[in-house]
Amino acid sequence: MTTHSSSISRFFWLIVPLIFIVGQIGIEIFVPEDMKARIHSEWGPHETLQFFFVAAAFLVAAFTLPKIDWQTQKLLGLWLAIAAVCSFYVAGEEISWGQQIIHWDTPAYWSTMNDQNETNLHNTSSWLDQKPRLLLFIGIMVGGLVVPALRRWRPSLLPPKFAILYPADILVVTALGVTLPYLANEIREHLFHARLFKRVSELQELYMYYFILLYLVDLRRRAFAPRAS
Repeated sequence: MTTHSSSISRFFWLIVPLIFIVGQIGIEIFVPEDMKARIHSEWGPHETLQFFFVAAAFLVAAFTLPKIDWQTQKLLGLWLAIAAVCSFYVAGEEISWGQQIIHWDTPAYWSTMNDQNETNLHNTSSWLDQKPRLLLFIGIMVGGLVVPALRRWRPSLLPPKFAILYPADILVVTALGVTLPYLANEIREHLFHARLFKRVSELQELYMYYFILLYLVDLRRRAFAPRAS
């Protein structure tokens, strides 16, 4: 069996994702409904952590790019450049490019296009919101679950030239956090017409952005780790 090891501490790849789900379950059980709305509002704990995770992911990618040897690491460099641009965009969108911090008024012409009256792009079209989110979800499912499964049982199906880009096995935990609460919520709602989580999308995005951060941190460490002779 082949594995994809990582130097990330067990605390970050195992304990922190477990804290997310345990904390969310605690919120659902013990927090009054009116307070739940505040928790899931702008700059509640979920959206605050989402912003910091994806902003940190941008910084990791941005500070790694100058160290790339473009003669031998062109694929890695292009991948990191895409990750940096996408992370920057998502971080900016999360805070409406500063509006959530400075609280400026949304221009009237923009309010007619934005269904949340915010100066961001993702509330203007599903192609800038649901479609990129779905693409990210699929990417995490493939990278976080399918790739580790193939690496364990069908390693020959993974092209070696992309080996540096494959997520480490330990990210399975966070990838499961992206999908299992959502599936549990859907199943319970279908069978019992009641949700497990009031805003499962916020929990899912928390796991998504944390996955990106862990992936880029691990990618940076592996990219420049000394190779055994």
